[in-house]
Amino acid sequence: MRAAEAQGALALILSREARLSRGAAVLSVAGSALWIAQAAVIAAAIVQLMGQGGLAPLPAAILLFGLAALRAGVEAVAQRLTQSLSARVGQGLRARLAAHVLRLSPAGQDEDHAGLASLAGEGIAQIGPWVERYRPARLRVMVLSPLILVLTLTQSWAAGLALALTGPLIPVFMALVGWAAEAASRRHLVKQGALNRLLLDRIAALIDLRLLGAVARARDDLARQSADLHQHSMAVLRLAFLSSAVLEFFAALGVALVAVHVGLSLLGLIDWGAWGAGLSPFGGIFVLLIAPDFYQPLRDLAATWHDRANAEAAAAAVDRELARGDLILGAGGAGAPVAGSLVWRGLGVTRADQRIGFPDGTLAPGEAVALTGASGTGKTTLLLALAGLLRAGGEVRQGDRSLDDATADTFRAGLCLIPQVPRFPDLPLSEWLDPGGRADPSAVAAALCMLGVDAAVAALPDGLQTRLGETGGGVSGGEARRLLVARALIAQPAIVLADEPTADLDADTAAAVTGALFSLRGQGTALLVATHDTALIARMDRAIRLEAGA
Repeated sequence: MRAAEAQGALALILSREARLSRGAAVLSVAGSALWIAQAAVIAAAIVQLMGQGGLAPLPAAILLFGLAALRAGVEAVAQRLTQSLSARVGQGLRARLAAHVLRLSPAGQDEDHAGLASLAGEGIAQIGPWVERYRPARLRVMVLSPLILVLTLTQSWAAGLALALTGPLIPVFMALVGWAAEAASRRHLVKQGALNRLLLDRIAALIDLRLLGAVARARDDLARQSADLHQHSMAVLRLAFLSSAVLEFFAALGVALVAVHVGLSLLGLIDWGAWGAGLSPFGGIFVLLIAPDFYQPLRDLAATWHDRANAEAAAAAVDRELARGDLILGAGGAGAPVAGSLVWRGLGVTRADQRIGFPDGTLAPGEAVALTGASGTGKTTLLLALAGLLRAGGEVRQGDRSLDDATADTFRAGLCLIPQVPRFPDLPLSEWLDPGGRADPSAVAAALCMLGVDAAVAALPDGLQTRLGETGGGVSGGEARRLLVARALIAQPAIVLADEPTADLDADTAAAVTGALFSLRGQGTALLVATHDTALIARMDRAIRLEAGA
């Protein structure tokens, strides 16, 4: 993503919190601007002490402390608003990212869970400093520096000229360094995600690594990647320090020129550079007090310049993730079931620039149909398309409704998909088996008993209140598969789409799964089962064979 697009993505992020963003920005500038009023009070008090008229010490002290208290209060409120804005932006982005990931089609999801977790954690967190520090600093540069330049010019055109000449050189050189810092930050973010992925992969494969005697090699890989990440981190920091050095050089030069001019003018050694009769003591002291603050917003901006680069890299990564296709049809919400036969015509899916076509088919209520064919012919893909979990060309209908974004949730309300690889949400087993809590406890117990997993569930640490984890920790692969079938048995849907429900199961377990499926059929549930199991195929009413390249 180009820099302009990344900046547009950041602007869009803030547009969702426009009111809070404006309030924080205004208060941030106002708090810093109060120093100019304080400088005027200090200059007037010093002139009074010099015996040349000005502001008496007592009123000056009252004004000075009053302005200081006001400034502290305004800056405190501004800081609280920017922190609140940062938190809300981060929460909003994570919520959008999570909602998007939940709508990704199973066929479109990759296994880069660590990279996604890194983006949702460290990646989005990098937008916070941009909100809290970079944006207020940028606004102060746009408002305060020109204001101080104008006020300086009203007292001395020579001092104003010194600021005007040195000021523009700072952003020019900072921009040159900043472009390099942005590229380095992008590389750092990529390396950070790669290291997270590598670490998660090695942890998941730790037992295999030990069995293969490859622990030392894995440790060396992690050490090498960590060292590489350290080098990229140091590269970003070097560029950040370089931009600060550029700023400090020109800021010191500008303040020195102003100080020399003011000093020579007040000593009467020069009589040019001011308007009218010459530079007054008040004007000279006032200019000396506010001149360093001409560069302070630029100094603050330089200190947070890498925050912008990091935020743009993170925003680009979030934008790329949110732009990913392969979304399921519908919103994934609840709906009223649809009755009638399931019909598909001209159905086809394009994957990796290759189109997979499927023969037309019909699944009547209570019918049992097998999907057969060699591995790779698209049996799983067809099941996902019929469930609205994969976008496909052609038409899918049930009753008088076509499957699309508006009707997908109602289609899935009366449907149960049994995937080949079980996945469990972070819920107690009882809530997952019966999401609505509508089933009688005896029906849940009967379903577990029919599938032969009642003893396995009872042996879990908390029984039905156990959280199995994503891959079903605590139960075997066969038991996890049977739990999926038990869930369908409890739900009693109108249609069951099952993907290899008896694969890799022993004969007794496969018979239990087959018996449970046909128990559902006996209650009016239609079955569409992708399988290579000849015994299961023989019990079905008919079979639809898929051919490669259809």
